[in-house]
Amino acid sequence: MPSIRRSTAATAALAALLAVTVTACGPSENSAAGSGSSATDHKGGGGPGLPKGMPTSIDGLKKWKDGGWQNWDEWARKAQDFANPIIKDHWKNDRLAKAKAAPEIGVQATGAGSEFDATDPEPRPVTAEQVARPYHQNMAPVGKIFFDSPKGPMVCSGTIVEDPAHPGKSNLVWTAGHCVHSGKQGGWMRNIVFVPSYNDSGVPMNQVDSTPAQQVTPYGRFWADWISTSGEWIDMGSQESGNGGSAYDFAVLHVKPENGSGKSLQETVGAAAQVWFNAPSANGISTLKAFGYPAAPPYDGARMMACLDRPGRLVMQQGTPAMDRIGCTMTGGTSGGGWFVNRGSKLTLVSNTSISSNAHTWLAGPHLGPEAERVFTAVSRKFAGQ
Repeated sequence: MPSIRRSTAATAALAALLAVTVTACGPSENSAAGSGSSATDHKGGGGPGLPKGMPTSIDGLKKWKDGGWQNWDEWARKAQDFANPIIKDHWKNDRLAKAKAAPEIGVQATGAGSEFDATDPEPRPVTAEQVARPYHQNMAPVGKIFFDSPKGPMVCSGTIVEDPAHPGKSNLVWTAGHCVHSGKQGGWMRNIVFVPSYNDSGVPMNQVDSTPAQQVTPYGRFWADWISTSGEWIDMGSQESGNGGSAYDFAVLHVKPENGSGKSLQETVGAAAQVWFNAPSANGISTLKAFGYPAAPPYDGARMMACLDRPGRLVMQQGTPAMDRIGCTMTGGTSGGGWFVNRGSKLTLVSNTSISSNAHTWLAGPHLGPEAERVFTAVSRKFAGQ
């Protein structure tokens, strides 16, 4: 286990955001969550039981852990059907390395001639740059999310975020909805874990198998025991191409350590980002920085990358909120990665990667409005007394 100073991690994370500022003023505090939106029965996730149709006995749980989870004949779709029991050592170094980028959700380029007036001209590509290593000293809240899908083990990116119900002791992780639920045509992914500061020293992927675990998973592995995404994503979302559901492509995980440690995720890592709901629209932010672990060519998922750009607006479907869009060459695997600004000298998340152009010249993420705040607040409140 590397020697990790929490104050150093938090300070370095902010240093990585030099020149990232907000030009418009927003609310000083988030307003209380409003009433639920459509498909509220889908918004939660998690629970100790097995999906419908699976035995709930100890024997049934053993079968699940021994490989029964690979039965994809019937997706667990609704919140109460989600199951993610810890399978110790399921995600060893070799399996982590084999995980492929989550299905890339690409769309055709949309320029100034878009049918939607709110869409800004297509941004110029911004070449992604490597984040300074070791990651636990430079961008500690960011990590990888691994999960099993019908197509095999896959990977996304995620961020530790502050929990108002547990100041300094958050167990919440922000990512994209499509990294945990396949949307309209499917259900929940399985064996979902978060690995903060994955591959801390950035060794090439072909060396990960032989690298000591404390360097690949410096803080360990954290399993989701509850997940919430938007009802809009579940009802409209598509993993084949971007659509109106992409404007609601966000999710919040509540996690617990695989090793049973009593410390929270934030205490273990020593850093977390705050979330800014209802922030200024894209045109009100001068620059932001998007982070993630791109895993599709020309990248291999071994290293954390970042793009700095001024966001514009992208409307995917009439009647849905405008998404934020930046120029960036990152590819699949970046999905769910946080988009940050420096607000009040604090690392602040304002969006997450959702879709990209087919040519990988730009990324787009949802604007975190009232729908996102309701999802977040529901998870925070659920575990408020624990």
